[in-house]
Amino acid sequence: MTVTRRTILGGAGAALLGAGASGARSETTMMDTPFAATTPTHIGRIGLVARDASTLAKYYREVVGLDEIANAGGHITLGVGGRPLLEIEQSAAVRPDDPRSAGLYHTAFLLPSRADLGRWIKHAIDKRIPVDGASDHLVSEALYLTDPEGNGVEIYADRPRSTWTWDGKSVRMATAQLDVPGILGSVPAGDAGWTGAPDQSLIGHVHLRVGNARDAEAWWTGEVGFDTVLNFGGQAVFLSTGGYHHHIGANSWQSAGAGPRDKDRTGLQWVELLSRGPVAEKRFTDPWGTEVRVAANA
Repeated sequence: MTVTRRTILGGAGAALLGAGASGARSETTMMDTPFAATTPTHIGRIGLVARDASTLAKYYREVVGLDEIANAGGHITLGVGGRPLLEIEQSAAVRPDDPRSAGLYHTAFLLPSRADLGRWIKHAIDKRIPVDGASDHLVSEALYLTDPEGNGVEIYADRPRSTWTWDGKSVRMATAQLDVPGILGSVPAGDAGWTGAPDQSLIGHVHLRVGNARDAEAWWTGEVGFDTVLNFGGQAVFLSTGGYHHHIGANSWQSAGAGPRDKDRTGLQWVELLSRGPVAEKRFTDPWGTEVRVAANA
């Protein structure tokens, strides 16, 4: 769908609005550093390979609001506040991603507050940015997009951690209709609006397509030391450190039985994890060929 004032506020916006959508709610104020990045290990940045790095970088600048940090020889680095989040490598020889294979389901960009998400939605309305979907996940509020080379993108804000519900070691999440008017109403009157992703934005989580979610769970818990926080019927698993709702998601919804991804495809090449304390840099490769890099959180 394309987000417009009509789809947000009119009858055509039923997919985005709950039937009982509330009015404005107060802004969810986050700490200077979102909780997702205060855990023992969190996402640092990711690397994508692209057929057209310049076009892809333009998308992440104009739609997601990232800044270009470096551009040299077909390698473009984007981020916020001088902090890299996304590296794009040019390779005209690669083939388009196969969505039925293992790879990237989406990269989730976490904004610091609900009002920031409201600013982004207004930006999407004004620029008529195509949006694939929107959901209230109880722990977060999110909108979903697809970049020009088929990579999934999530733009989201977390609900306050104090409102998350845990059933033992499992966090309660759902896919409910998003209260878009409430999010828009959290933006203060007279606000300057969207001026790009705030400096405290980060990649909150990375969601992967895998051949088998149970194998992914075993790998992430056994090799990397993550905790399982939610299982969805053996087809999806969510994992984290430090009690976050998830830093990594893995599903086989459209990739069941997939083996290692072809190296000559566009899409995700590596994920960087930042760990607190003295950490020896390590590199792992998951069962589907995605490189996972572990580095010290400077």
